Amino acid sequence: MIKRFLAAIQFLTVCPLPASINIDERALGGSVPFFPVVGIIIGAAAAGLDYGLGHVLPLSVASMLLVIFLLAVSCALHMDGLADTADGFFSSRPRERILEIMRDSRVGPMGVIVIVCVLLFKLTLLTAVPPASRWWVLLMTPFAGRCALLINMAVIPYARPEGGLGTIFYSSRSRLQLAWAFVLLMAIGWLAAGPTGLAVGLAAFAFSIIFAFYVKYKIGGSTGDTLGAACELTELIPAMVYLVSVSGGLTRI
Repeated sequence: MIKRFLAAIQFLTVCPLPASINIDERALGGSVPFFPVVGIIIGAAAAGLDYGLGHVLPLSVASMLLVIFLLAVSCALHMDGLADTADGFFSSRPRERILEIMRDSRVGPMGVIVIVCVLLFKLTLLTAVPPASRWWVLLMTPFAGRCALLINMAVIPYARPEGGLGTIFYSSRSRLQLAWAFVLLMAIGWLAAGPTGLAVGLAAFAFSIIFAFYVKYKIGGSTGDTLGAACELTELIPAMVYLVSVSGGLTRI
């Protein structure tokens, strides 16, 4: 179990592990249930960083550094998947051609546009969150994104019959991952922010399901790129739901 947890850290972050720890494909494939745990760790680190930055920098500058931190902590792994997904899905090509475009390592114009839009959206959302609520929004942001990985793998099959990076994680695929992600989203959301956190968890879960079936409609299943896209887009949900709830007068957490 420890080895699988370390495998999740190695895959999802830039955190170096001792060379003596041999992470094989079996450990990597079994690491999927630990993805949300890694998300919580990243979120806690982001919240701590924001607390420190908030004492020395304006809110907008601290928000920019936090967005960069969340991007760098995974070496832009998921953002790369989002760019490839955008290039493929917005190409107006049939399924087979979409998969070919997504496999191309070069980033096209649609990929660049979507990256810029998502980063600007993240920055704008985070800057709008007041200091009192930033810690739990930052905690939930990467956590919700990593839960989206489990949800997408649980509800739709792998799209590439020839295999790919995602094949390793699909080797231990289980519908129980869906329940695990749901329970964690509800529990952490409630503990972090009560009713608002619960709304965030529900929204992240629902969005992940909807995105998964959209991906299935487009290409018949998920790939490593669409999993990255699911992570990045779901990370928008916590701040968005919080701001909508506040502007609507539903809560004042």
